[in-house]
Formats: sequence, C-alpha cells, structure tokens
Amino acid sequence: MQKKQQWTSRLGFILSSAGAAIGLGAIWKFPYMTGTNGGGAFFLLFIAFTIIIGLPILIAEFIIGRGAGTEAVRAYKKLLPNGISKYIGHWGVVGAFLLMSFYCVVGGWVLIYSILSIPGLIVQEGANYNELFSQITGTPWITLLGFALFLLINMIVVSFGIQDGIEKASKILMPLLFIFFIILVIRAVTFEGAIEGIRFFLEPDFSKLNQENILYALGQSFFSLAVGISVMVTYSSYLGKDVSLPVSAGSVSIMNILVSLFAGLAIFPVVFAFGLEPAEGPGLLFIVLPEAFSSMPFGELFLSLFLWLFAFAVFTSSFSMLEIITAAFMNKNRSRRKVASISTLLVFIAGIPAALSSNVLSDFTIFGLTVFDATDFLVSNIMLPGGCLFIALFVGFKMDRTLVQKEFLAGGQFGINTYHVWYQLIRWLVPITIIIVFLTTLGII
Repeated sequence: MQKKQQWTSRLGFILSSAGAAIGLGAIWKFPYMTGTNGGGAFFLLFIAFTIIIGLPILIAEFIIGRGAGTEAVRAYKKLLPNGISKYIGHWGVVGAFLLMSFYCVVGGWVLIYSILSIPGLIVQEGANYNELFSQITGTPWITLLGFALFLLINMIVVSFGIQDGIEKASKILMPLLFIFFIILVIRAVTFEGAIEGIRFFLEPDFSKLNQENILYALGQSFFSLAVGISVMVTYSSYLGKDVSLPVSAGSVSIMNILVSLFAGLAIFPVVFAFGLEPAEGPGLLFIVLPEAFSSMPFGELFLSLFLWLFAFAVFTSSFSMLEIITAAFMNKNRSRRKVASISTLLVFIAGIPAALSSNVLSDFTIFGLTVFDATDFLVSNIMLPGGCLFIALFVGFKMDRTLVQKEFLAGGQFGINTYHVWYQLIRWLVPITIIIVFLTTLGII
C-alpha cells in the first residue's frame, strides 16, 4: 500500500499553491489584458475581484480538499455520497485535462524561446520579431517538439510526487521567480520615459472602463488563481490539520497579486519608454518585448532572464494540472510514475490538434475558432466559471457546515466573526456574481 502524500511544511504548500496559480495567467495574459482593457483601472478591479471573489473560492477549495483528505474526484463523493455534487471533481479533472492540452502548447513556445535566448538567437539587429514568432508557431515539428519537451519535464517532476517533485521544484522556482522579477522591474523603471508606463499601469482612469472590461477583470481573477477546476482541492488534501487555510489562501492571493504587479512594472515602462503599443494583445510578450529589449544595453541578457522566469512560472502552474489528473487515477496498486506517464501521453495526444492549430490545422475551425482557441474558450468561459459556481454552492449549501467551520478555524489564526463573513460571501455574493459573469459571457444578458 502506498504511503499517503503530504507536504513537508506550510511554506512548501503555499509556494506550490502559488506556483499552481502563477503562470500564463499572471505573466502572459494579465499584461496584455491590462493593456487592452483600461490599464490602471483594470488592475485595480482585478485586485478587488481577487480579494472579494477569488480568495473566498480558494479558501473553499482548500476546505473541501483537507476536509475530505483525498484528491478532487474522491473528495466530493466522500463528503456528499449522494446527488450530482459528487461529479464536481470529475468536472475539475476534465477541465484540467483540457486546459493542459492547450496550456502546454504555449509552454512549449516559451520553452523554445527560452532555449533560443541563451546563445542570443532572438535579439538580433534588424530582426523581425513578428516573423520569428510566426516561424516558431507556424512550423509543425517545432510546435510539437516544444509541446512534447514541456510535457516530458512535467511528467518527470510529477512522477517524483509531492515532497520530492512538486514541493522541491516550487521551493526553488518560486523564490527565483520573485528575484528575477525584482531585477527586471529595477531595470525597466530606470529607462527614460518609463514613468508614462508606470502611470498607465498604476493610475486608474475609470472613464476607460466598460461592462466588458469589468467582466474580463473578474475572469482574470479566476484564471490567475487557478480556481474552478479543483486543483487546490487536490493540493490541500496533502495538508496537515495545524495549518490555517485562510492564511494560506491569503498568502497565495497576495503572491499572485505581487507577481501581476511585477509583470506590469516589468513590461509597461519598457513598452512606453520605447514608444511601443500597450494594446498589442497576446503578442505583447513574444513580439513587442523582444523588440524593446533589442534596443537596450545588455538586452539579450535581460530578455533571456525574462523568458526563463516566464518558463519557471508556466512550469509550476502546469505541475498542478498534471497532478490533479495523475492523483485522480492513483490507487494502492498503481505506480505514480506509470500513471503520470500515461496521463502525460494522453494529454499529448489530445493536445496535438491545438499544437497544430497555428500551422497544419489553421484552416480547421469549430464555430469559427481554431482548435486552440475553441479549447481556450471552453475552459476559460465555461469550465472555470462553472466550476467556481459549483464549488461555491457545494460549500455554501451542501457540505456539512460543522466541518466547514472546523476547517476554516483550524490553525487558530482567525475567529468566528471572520468565518461568518466568509461564509456569507461564499453562499451569496460569489455565486450571484459568477452567474452574472457566466450569462454575460455567453451573451444571454
């Protein structure tokens, strides 16, 4: 019989959970979403939604996982054997599987860029960075190789388990992430003209906001905290009873906001200093930033530093997705390494159409979207909001209230009054907000 996996320390759990949350959402998606949706006003709304909506859901996932003491699929069934609630964990595993099938495609791009940056093959005089990005994403064997290599590294780490794999990797990668970001921020804000970028990012102008911007800010808070697919249910099931879940969730949320802050301060001052366009969109990282770094002293070094920082963040996030899939199929008779290997192979097979969406399958569409974009839409606009709604309703109305209170108060960091405030948020404010977002996203209201 296999020994139950467990974190060795509260710090290891927090860093691993933060790593699960911080990835493409904070470093790739957040800057371009901020650049195209109002700058400082969007950032302020993102912080508010993260604290008021995202944090309560994160605490709820922690409570489910530790309360049940098992991974996501078994957790809901253990806590409430009867009814459809027991399938919420299956929803999360399917969501993680689909998310990983396109997430790791972008991870492969980042890994290729990072490898090319070491000998200075990206930053070159007169280089066309739009063409470079098109070459990397438009060449089938390159996209598949990057996708496979990225998945292979994930498989190796997850195969070693919680303590020897994910926790050890997170304890190294997360501190490096913050150190590298601080270096980049210091360099970025010292450019002449950088102050305009800082103002754009930190001075809110609410006249730039509309209903769509507000909805995007809320959606970004879901995506960046990795809530809705029960990843944090699985992670918290490995946690001891002496750790305060609200404190841990608060630490993860603060770290996520800090990385988003660092990402903005590392990118927008550079963009404005070199007269570039902040509303570039998804290509902001891969096209605009290399152009900016090519115009600065030691640009090759700083771009390489940024890309490897980005790769670290994407890896720590993808570890969590492969872990929830692997844990769902683990039992006492199955080897972790075998299950992780099979799970990785299945993700690779499922992700091939998404990996080829920018080249061979670029003309194949589903409702007018490529396979990559359709999968992204399904996960971001249906699976994540739906999962958050199910989790909020489960904890607020279905789960044993005595157990919920016990898990919230364990660790002795917060009192009963704080619990009551959180409980009302998870019962009423969070579900109502998610329903409004969900219906608006689908164009129903």
